[in-house]
Amino acid sequence: MISDTDTSTGPTGTTAEPTSGTTGGATDAPTSTTSDDTTGTTTGGPIEPPAYDQWLTIPLEGAVCGNNSQYKIFANFHEGAKDLIVMLEPGGACWDFDTCSGKADLGAAHPDGIPDDLLYDPLTKNLSPLMRRDVEGLTKDWNMVFLPYCTGDVHTGNNVITYQDPEGVEPDLEFHHNGHNNVIAATEWMANQFPGTDRLFVTGCSAGGAGSLINYHFFRSRIDAQRGYLMDDSGPIFPSTGWSGPLHEKIRSSWNVDSVFGELPPGYEIGDDFGVLNTHLAELYPQDRLSTVFFQRDYNYSRYSYERFYPNMTKEKIHEYWAEDTDLMTALYDPHPNMAYYLPYWRELNTSHCVSIISYLDTEIEEQGVDLGDFIATLLDDDKPLVSYRESVQPNEDN
Repeated sequence: MISDTDTSTGPTGTTAEPTSGTTGGATDAPTSTTSDDTTGTTTGGPIEPPAYDQWLTIPLEGAVCGNNSQYKIFANFHEGAKDLIVMLEPGGACWDFDTCSGKADLGAAHPDGIPDDLLYDPLTKNLSPLMRRDVEGLTKDWNMVFLPYCTGDVHTGNNVITYQDPEGVEPDLEFHHNGHNNVIAATEWMANQFPGTDRLFVTGCSAGGAGSLINYHFFRSRIDAQRGYLMDDSGPIFPSTGWSGPLHEKIRSSWNVDSVFGELPPGYEIGDDFGVLNTHLAELYPQDRLSTVFFQRDYNYSRYSYERFYPNMTKEKIHEYWAEDTDLMTALYDPHPNMAYYLPYWRELNTSHCVSIISYLDTEIEEQGVDLGDFIATLLDDDKPLVSYRESVQPNEDN
């Protein structure tokens, strides 16, 4: 997860800004769309976009950030597009006073809420090639929706909780882990705005990656789309039987995720093992194409997974746990033809965290002649079988 203290790729949990020119967004101030028809509670038909190829700011009625401020999403319409990409923002996570107040090294993005011009921050324009119109890419001419992240719960929580300062110095902190409700409000808006969608591609990295997987059923079951695709980038939901078990127990209590899992269809309950969500989705949507990608030497999400739950964690110990959890995950994926993974070994950028950010440079697995761009092209091509890739250990990297 990209935390609010991680400065290696610019600001935390950032997004692509539209650029000038005929294929990019406008360079003037973002448009705020605030009429009743854009609140996510509308029962009418889709609105006519006030602009195309430009990011529009859309507040959602009843949706809030962790500090109870207004939550909003961002949409970028392309005239005539029938495909829709939904990207969930990264930005760490929090589950106690230190992490939710920003005192801890590992924390969560946007503790003060979402700015209206988030998609126009010049430092965030390169988050992902998938959300840009000024570079060639498979989603360049799709409709785009960006879900920002300000609830510290990987877009998944359903709980208002009061955290107390363990040192008894600072006042209590009331925090709204409202990620799932925000996703549902956004999904209702999209369902109304994009009827008759052909392809729906749900993705995100880090907290956004985990959120894309956990909420995939809610996107897929509510948005009218003929075909569905998922790419969870660097937010894997490992089996709870492995080293991620203590993390899962912690977020279960802080974020009340059981209430979210309880909304899954009968027969697809999540009990003690969060990891079965992966195979539940494969069985619920057998024609969809589902994937997880991450670096095997990720040193960000892996820290969140283990550092606060096990004593004396060194970098090598964290990577040892990560590798063993990865083995458990790939064993889940391998029997399912509609699931695939792409696991390169290491990239210097951003401590090997988030494969799809900035560009696909250094995402290649040379021994198999592919990079992430090739993997995404196959993922979105229904005529090609999905293929999983896991690079061998590269002993001279990540020294």
